[in-house]
Amino acid sequence: MLRRENNRLIREYDTEQIWIEPWGANSLRVRVTKSSSMAMPEEEWALLPPEPQAAFITIQHGEASLTNGKITAQLTATGKIVFLNQRGEVLLEEFHRNRREAMEEFNSTIAGKSAEKKPDYLQALVSALDVDAREFNPILGGDYQLTARFESNPEEKLFGMGQYQQPYLNIKGCTFELAHRNSQASVPFMLSSLGYGFLWHNPAIGKVTFGKNVTEWHAQSTRILDYWVTAGDTPAEIEEAYARAT
Repeated sequence: MLRRENNRLIREYDTEQIWIEPWGANSLRVRVTKSSSMAMPEEEWALLPPEPQAAFITIQHGEASLTNGKITAQLTATGKIVFLNQRGEVLLEEFHRNRREAMEEFNSTIAGKSAEKKPDYLQALVSALDVDAREFNPILGGDYQLTARFESNPEEKLFGMGQYQQPYLNIKGCTFELAHRNSQASVPFMLSSLGYGFLWHNPAIGKVTFGKNVTEWHAQSTRILDYWVTAGDTPAEIEEAYARAT
């Protein structure tokens, strides 16, 4: 079920609940939980309370989108999230390879329409691998091991993540432990040459891999998937949005 709650776009399916909402200019916060027995956790962790933003939300044919300035989040019929800039260019999108969900999305998309063949954008999703974009593995006691996957652009350049003992400025292809240690300061914010910034907004110990084939963020124990995304035309604009948000 898709619904709007003030400036927040909400999707509820089975035990999963997704919240997407404006969080500063040209920025969005995304939260996902599968804990059907409790409400969405609302800790703000590193984020400051957001300044009011006017979001434009549409819900149609089982799909939805939310636009806040220069960034738009699209929710497909199966719940996949795609982020675009003001020119309609894809900045970031979730990675999943699931044949059943791809066909469900196709059937939902053409409901009430006429279509002779499957849209090209669904071809990559038709796979028997059964890889989810948001993988919640239960831990005895109530929390989850969480893996969030995103499509990877091999030509993309990434910068940031704090201070690690490694010589690379462009961190594409690197793996980082998400934990503080002596001589290691983990700041899980990265800036992309594609024109967006991404903050992994989760205090759990984990790791991230910026692979050429897939980007994976992992938390060892958490109740929620929580991240913040901003779009900008320059690195300075992206960094300023991050500074204002945190």
